[in-house]
Amino acid sequence: MADTADTRTPAQIEADIRRRREVLAETLDEIGMRVHPKTIVGDAKAKVVANLDHTVGRAYVQVNRVVTDVRAQFVDEDGGLRVERVVPVALVAVGLVGLLALGTRRRRG
Repeated sequence: MADTADTRTPAQIEADIRRRREVLAETLDEIGMRVHPKTIVGDAKAKVVANLDHTVGRAYVQVNRVVTDVRAQFVDEDGGLRVERVVPVALVAVGLVGLLALGTRRRRG
């Protein structure tokens, strides 16, 4: 059978109790900070911002890819414009602007 007798002095026991109380007080303070409404709101905001940053970063990459793909359609490898592709697009754009201008004149009159 194991000997369970405590050989510490009352002063040592009191010092151990004091240390344990300090550790428990620190732990309770930490728990109190974690469950405080401001801390919870701050953590939630940080998660939202992190997710938003991630989403914006992914959107930026996608937009950058689209712009690069469109640019590749209108610019050759040397950096010069591909006239055979630019002219039709420009004509369509001018036609749409003209139709919009005529449509707004008819409504005003």
